[in-house]
Amino acid sequence: MATQNNHKGITRRRFLSGLAIASAASVVGTSLLAPRKAMAATETVSGFNGEVLCGSHWGAFRAKVVNGVWTETTPFEKDPHPTVMLDAVREVVYNPARVKYPMVRIDWLKQGYRSDTSQRGNNRFVRVPWSQALDFFQHELNRVQETYGPSALYAGHTGWQSVGKLHNAGTMMKRGISLHGTTLGKMGDYSTGAAQVILPYVAGAMEVYEQQTSWDIVLKNTDTIVMWGTDPVKNLQVGWLVPDHSVYGSYQQLAEKVKNKEIKVIHIDPVRNETMKFVGGEQLPVHPQSDIPLMLAIAHTLYTENLYDKEFIANYTTGFDKFMPYVMGETDGIVKTPEWAEKISGIKASQIRELARTMAGGRTQLVGGWCLQRMQHGEQWAWMLVVLAAMLGQIGQPGGGFGFGWHYNDAGTITSAGPLMSGFSGVTGVEPIYNGSFKGYAKTIPVARFVDCISNPGTKIQWNGSEITFPYMKMAIFSGNNPFAHHQDRNRMIKAWTKLETVVSIEHQWTATCRFADIVLPATTTYERDDIEQFGNHSNKGILALRKIVEPMFESKDDFDIFRELCARFNREEAFTGGKKKMEIIEEIYNGARLQGRGIGVRMPTFAKFWEGDGYIEFPAGKEWVRHESFRNEPDLEPLGTASGLIEIYCKTIADMGYNDCQGHPMWFEKEERSHGGPRSDVYPLHLQSCHPNNRLHSQLCSSTDFRATYAVADREPIYINTQDAAARNIKSGDLVRVFNGRGQVLAGAVVTDDYSPGVCRIHEGAWYSPLDGGKAGTICTYGDPNVLTLDIGTSKLAQATSAHTAVVDIEKYTGPVPEVTGFNGPTYETGIDPLFPAMDK
Repeated sequence: MATQNNHKGITRRRFLSGLAIASAASVVGTSLLAPRKAMAATETVSGFNGEVLCGSHWGAFRAKVVNGVWTETTPFEKDPHPTVMLDAVREVVYNPARVKYPMVRIDWLKQGYRSDTSQRGNNRFVRVPWSQALDFFQHELNRVQETYGPSALYAGHTGWQSVGKLHNAGTMMKRGISLHGTTLGKMGDYSTGAAQVILPYVAGAMEVYEQQTSWDIVLKNTDTIVMWGTDPVKNLQVGWLVPDHSVYGSYQQLAEKVKNKEIKVIHIDPVRNETMKFVGGEQLPVHPQSDIPLMLAIAHTLYTENLYDKEFIANYTTGFDKFMPYVMGETDGIVKTPEWAEKISGIKASQIRELARTMAGGRTQLVGGWCLQRMQHGEQWAWMLVVLAAMLGQIGQPGGGFGFGWHYNDAGTITSAGPLMSGFSGVTGVEPIYNGSFKGYAKTIPVARFVDCISNPGTKIQWNGSEITFPYMKMAIFSGNNPFAHHQDRNRMIKAWTKLETVVSIEHQWTATCRFADIVLPATTTYERDDIEQFGNHSNKGILALRKIVEPMFESKDDFDIFRELCARFNREEAFTGGKKKMEIIEEIYNGARLQGRGIGVRMPTFAKFWEGDGYIEFPAGKEWVRHESFRNEPDLEPLGTASGLIEIYCKTIADMGYNDCQGHPMWFEKEERSHGGPRSDVYPLHLQSCHPNNRLHSQLCSSTDFRATYAVADREPIYINTQDAAARNIKSGDLVRVFNGRGQVLAGAVVTDDYSPGVCRIHEGAWYSPLDGGKAGTICTYGDPNVLTLDIGTSKLAQATSAHTAVVDIEKYTGPVPEVTGFNGPTYETGIDPLFPAMDK
């Protein structure tokens, strides 16, 4: 079985041996055929036998189906470097965490919106008919709109989209609910919340989700690549659409060039990460959250040693003259020398100067990740990376400049010359039934502050130049996303959750969000419905048919039918469907791309031939591309989207907002808590990283029992600990440990390793919240959810984004009674309760 990964998503052996096609048949989950899963499959109605082409966030694959049961998974032959996570995809359909039936929390069934909300999370539910569940759903929508108005109904929270241009959970929710009424929405996301707000002011675009310079150009022209807090070899396993993984060929070439000393790669990271292990290079193990002092010291060196590009600064930037007085200590009395930075960052002053000289001595590409902008004042790090690139003066040159999306969506691959499909729209143009006043409350809130909104209605906050007032949120709807994975400070969240009157979750796995809901509706997985999607993200390599592999399990329905039936209850069914069936919409989406293809000289077969044939079309390759090249060549004709059209080292727009925690130029601000001598490190000395996992997509696949067993330790989520830190606590690999701080405590399985610098530990985000005593704040998490421990404050008044990377903890060997993991099974079914109890009348 191909799941031998030793805590790595893609093994070095698998890359270098080129097993993509030759060993495709090895990705077969034989252990997934355990009796409990086979029993679940008996509820399907199809007797289909054969092979089905489909796709996922982890790549495309072929599924073998025997008598209606999915038995084997083989990577798509067009994927040269498939991830081992494909082993887990089949388990999404067959696992104990499937939501099988419409369920209602027992006390909500009895009491309706007046229920005892402190019982949420106790996992006690009653099965109800679909008709009744949807009646409850509609009744609550009506009640909240009529009683409170649209500001009380939160229906904007979304997570990663579902793969497929039709069956997008967030789009379906938006389309269906907006036909009923206007609602409170959200702005931003958890992935790039700080960077996506600051970078348009500084560089004229969000930058984080955009294509990067073609790898062929980088490999030919770049002398030094600085990987700053990023791990693309780990993260590129997954994609927003269906990844083709061709970009890993470029990392193989990079590894050869590093080996031959043709390119220098410098990793600024306290962790010897998967990319460093794969491509090689040098490490500067900076202390967590101290990157800004290091950056300011590099700027100081570039300036004092006359290594910066004066011509680029003069012609392509604005505000350098207002920034350098801060660097030189003229505004605050602190000169940002390498010696000053050494005391905070842990990087020697001589190393800082040598790094600055290396960066200025040749063509340099600054590769920025997203983890570092998910800390308090994360805007400053993103801003400062652009400033350093501007001082080097190579932005827009082949192989030079900066990028924030190298670890995402096949970045650096050549984009094809093919068309792009549009998706099913969340907008119908039909007026909603309820379109009431927001009464001065915010119509949208920053997503990372939604728990603040629940906790503190009526509070005014500053956000991106505006003052907004939190509304009184009474009802929340979550479709295909799991805020009980991606939000911070779980115990604070549980306390706030009791203020909501009704929570609806539409999902195919019993996530913690489902357990803390009142109405749970079972959705199909991607693999139980037909759809269509792009193959390749930035590469746009082709179009892939996502054919249904198995019939919907139990009583699950796809999101289209769920919201169609809901809309039928208030006479908006035809507006929702547009008068079309699902397959007609898929064909319409395909034909839109086919028409677009004609205009650019790309011929595509008819939909019938595509769908009934191979189910895959590959587009011709496009051209190499240099990011920001047009701006560099013609800054007057191709200005950036900033107020000045230039890179704004100093931004008057931000300065005029008057925020004390995000001013007119990048600055160093101390954190509320920081390891290595920072605030709170005397009590909790270890910095906790909670970055993207090796073996999941956030919380997706965590419920895949057999695959989880390939990386779990002591049946828990691993925590990676430095050897010295472990020895000081008498901890060895395989031990069950308690990780704790003033916000909470979790159990995890220890992995002791020198890959982590002293004082740094990691639990990957997305580990399912599994409380020992469900629904009670403060109880220990039995599996290892790091967001029990993370800090829930805004990055600054500008972005109000997540600060998940700002957290300190301590660890001890666990010696108490070992509890079972509680988070991966369905609810406790209650009997003796009338499922037709009219909760809506209460």
